[in-house]
Formats: sequence, structure tokens, C-alpha cells
Amino acid sequence: MTKNSASEMTFWGHVNVLRRVLFRVFAISISFAVLLFMGMPWFFDRVILAPCHDNFVFYQLLQQIGGLFHLTNDFFVQEFDVKLVNISLTSPFLIHISTSFWLAMVLIMPYLLLEFWWFMRPALYPKEIKSVRFALFLSSALFYLGVLIGYFMVFPLTLRFLATYTISNDIPNQLSLDSYIDNFMTLILLMGLVFELPLFTWLLSFVGLVNAALLRKYRRHAIVVIFIIAAIITPTGDPFTLSVVALPLCLLYEFGILLISKKHLQVDSE
Repeated sequence: MTKNSASEMTFWGHVNVLRRVLFRVFAISISFAVLLFMGMPWFFDRVILAPCHDNFVFYQLLQQIGGLFHLTNDFFVQEFDVKLVNISLTSPFLIHISTSFWLAMVLIMPYLLLEFWWFMRPALYPKEIKSVRFALFLSSALFYLGVLIGYFMVFPLTLRFLATYTISNDIPNQLSLDSYIDNFMTLILLMGLVFELPLFTWLLSFVGLVNAALLRKYRRHAIVVIFIIAAIITPTGDPFTLSVVALPLCLLYEFGILLISKKHLQVDSE
């Protein structure tokens, strides 16, 4: 269906198309959530709770880096193991349901974007189709990259710092299941959204709010803001852990400049 045929569709025709899209999205979402609910005990132990134990892949990497460069910081030499406690009768069941749902949303993100693409494509011109298709692909790739970095690096560092931080030796830390899951989901999804920075700047360039020259001009200011954000995400005093978050964000900023520059080059060539 072309843009012209889409424009000839009646209001109720658009409503029917949207209804079918919403029905498919609902069915797929529930199906994935149910499958994850069935396999959640295995997934919970081996994936969600993996950063609680010293054999987590990133902790092993830190130990190897510490041994290679003779680093004595606790992050590189200290053994780490967290035991969660449950203080609410309904928490295990509610967390079982909510975690299954949110993980289902993360897994089917490309499908959700694909449905959005199918719905919007008839109303777009050929030039717009190419741009939107690229934006949706980039959005999925960056989101999953952010989620992976959040899971394998940012959350473990944050957990390790906060779990071992004490205000007094007379007050031992006991982490609740609710607190762990809230921070786990929030931080990982936040990293997924933060990694959409290049796409965000790319979209702003289309409406004329930013350009490559402006981003280059304020690069130093952006780097300062990025390090402040990184310090908030990972509240540690270790330069290594701060750099783990800040450097990828700086690269994303530069990638956004590259995307905008490439877009303008394509426009000029046309």
C-alpha cells in the first residue's frame, strides 16, 4: 500500500488496522510473558541473580585485570557474595509476574518496532521510509547494546559498591528481594534508554534543533555532563568504574555527531 492508498483509507479503516496491530502486540506480549513465567525459576537463578555471586563473568574479569596490573582495590581482589532476603509474603509471586512481563517487553522490542514500522510505512514517502527504517534498526541495536552493558558491567559495579557500603559496622547490610529487583530492572532499562542518545540527536537534527557543528562546539560541556551522569549511575570513587560508564557515553555522543554529518552529506549529494 502506497502513501496515496493510505491517505484514501477512512478513519474507521485506520482504527481497524490499529486494532489488529494492538491485538497482535497483546497476544505476542502475553505469550512471551507466559513462557518466561514458566521458565523464570531457572532464569532467575542463572541470569537475574548471577551478579550476586563472585563467579559472575565481569567479577572474574576484574580479578584478572587486578592481577595483571597489580591493583589492590577491593573491586579487584575482594570476594563477593550477596544473600537476598524476602520480607513480604506476596513479593515472590508479584516479582515472578512483573519480571516475566518486563523481560518479555525487552525481548520482543524488535517485534514492537516492526509492528510500528508496518503501521506507519503506508503513510510515508519513499525517502521517509528509508530514514525511518534506519532509525528503527538503529534504535533496536543501541537499546540491546545498552541493556547488555547495563547487565554485564554497570549493574554489577553498582551492586558491588552499594552492597558493601556501610554507614556503621554495627549496621550490617541485608538486601531485600524487592530492592534488588527494582534496582536491577531500573538500571538495566535506564542503560538501554541512555544508549538511544545517538538516535535522539539524529532525530533532533531532522527538525533543525541541532547540527554537527553545534555538537562539536559544545563537546567539552557534553563530556562534563556525561561524567556527572556516569558518577550518578555508578556512585563509586574508583576512576575505573567511572570510566566504564562514561567512555561508552562519550563514544555515543561522537557517534551521534557522525550520524548527523552522514545525513547532511547524503542530503547534499541528492
